Amino acid sequence: MNAAAGMSRSYLENARAQAELEVNAAPTGVAVFKDDFQTIKVFAERDNSNIVHWSSFEEGGHYAALEVPSVRAGDMQVFFAALRR
Repeated sequence: MNAAAGMSRSYLENARAQAELEVNAAPTGVAVFKDDFQTIKVFAERDNSNIVHWSSFEEGGHYAALEVPSVRAGDMQVFFAALRR
């Protein structure tokens, strides 16, 4: 019954997707896990101008925080420790 409202939202989101992308300038860390999206570098560099930490891991996947929590937590500690310097 309320299809018009749903389609309006779809049109709005499509219009926003075609708008100019904003680049994030905040210090950013990227972690790439073995079983996750491996070609992230292109998108990370396109959308972030201040990547200060990049790491790759031989285990884990899309749900790394659940799959290898100590690895993920350790990487976050390294990232935030570097920001304090």
